Amino acid sequence: MLNCIVVDDESLAIQLLSDYVSKTEGLNLLSSFTNPIEAVQFCGEQDVDLVFLDVQMPELTGIQFMKIAGNKTHFILTTAYDEYAIEGYEFNIIDYLLKPITLDRFIVAVNRAKERLEKPAPELLPTELNPTSGSEFIFIKTEYKVKKIDLGDILYLEGLGDYVNIQTISGKVLTLESMRKLLGRLPAERFIRVHKSYIIPIEKIDFIEKNRIVIEGKYIPVGATYQKAFWERIGS
Repeated sequence: MLNCIVVDDESLAIQLLSDYVSKTEGLNLLSSFTNPIEAVQFCGEQDVDLVFLDVQMPELTGIQFMKIAGNKTHFILTTAYDEYAIEGYEFNIIDYLLKPITLDRFIVAVNRAKERLEKPAPELLPTELNPTSGSEFIFIKTEYKVKKIDLGDILYLEGLGDYVNIQTISGKVLTLESMRKLLGRLPAERFIRVHKSYIIPIEKIDFIEKNRIVIEGKYIPVGATYQKAFWERIGS
């Protein structure tokens, strides 16, 4: 299931695309925006896999939107002006839909997104790779090997586009396993998600400064969506 949003300054366009999303299997519409600035902020705080993005908007163009959002999500551009197509593809977008958009063309674009974003489930590994919450380690598939990581060595987990960096005391471990799956494998009493792109072990916090956590000199933001749960957890 791909979490998506629709960004367009025209309400009729939003209604059409929202209707298409509801008719297309494998899509979950998180929200829609006529204000691209609010949409950029939403992408920074939530797990958004795909953005249906209008190119020509008064406050922020689609090209500017992608520059700000970076590689945290993927895009299907929608516009009435085909001259933007070449420039748009420089951002490695998934597809480009020319208005008026038909349902069959929309589905073609979504299928391309699924092919790129929905990776096959990893093959089952031995049972010790998914330890119980009482275990002091996890096994992570990285490159062509499976690496054992002691939970006490983890400083933080950072989402980097298609990869997750598990930063440990001894260095980085990159994996294609998603942030959601990793969070599910980590003991909830020790680890907490504080941002779309960060999971941290509470025990490793050095200090907190204005909704920023510092661990070994690394400043980690606490996203607005996660602040209430984080402060309740710290207070408890």
